[in-house]
Amino acid sequence: MSDHDRAEAARIRLELAEQHARGEAKEAQALIDWFVAEAHRRGIEPVPLRATTFDGHKVRTDKRGWYLRQNHSVAIDTDGGYHSLVVAGGWGARLRGVTLPGDQPQLVVGRGGRDGETGTLREFLQWVLEGRVEQRD
Repeated sequence: MSDHDRAEAARIRLELAEQHARGEAKEAQALIDWFVAEAHRRGIEPVPLRATTFDGHKVRTDKRGWYLRQNHSVAIDTDGGYHSLVVAGGWGARLRGVTLPGDQPQLVVGRGGRDGETGTLREFLQWVLEGRVEQRD
């Protein structure tokens, strides 16, 4: 196989992976939109979301929402945004807080993580609705 053929095969694999991720994100976003509406319907109040910097400090964010994991590393905001709450930051972040960019939602939460808190997005959303995830810092 020539270098050109290998490069083309790699490009095709990357394109297929990106296409799969976009499809997964669309499906995940539908679940998230349902969750946000259901949380509001049930009167489950959103909380101010806080992020953790790489060096372990808690910082304010510009979002309110619901934590999906017990360690508060992933959350859904009130607009249906999906957020990883582990951020870079220094003194400025500790003083001013951080602006959270939205992350592409996934159908599996914690995929590739080593902390054992992995499962389907549907499960994590249901646990929040059942009150099984602590929402306070």
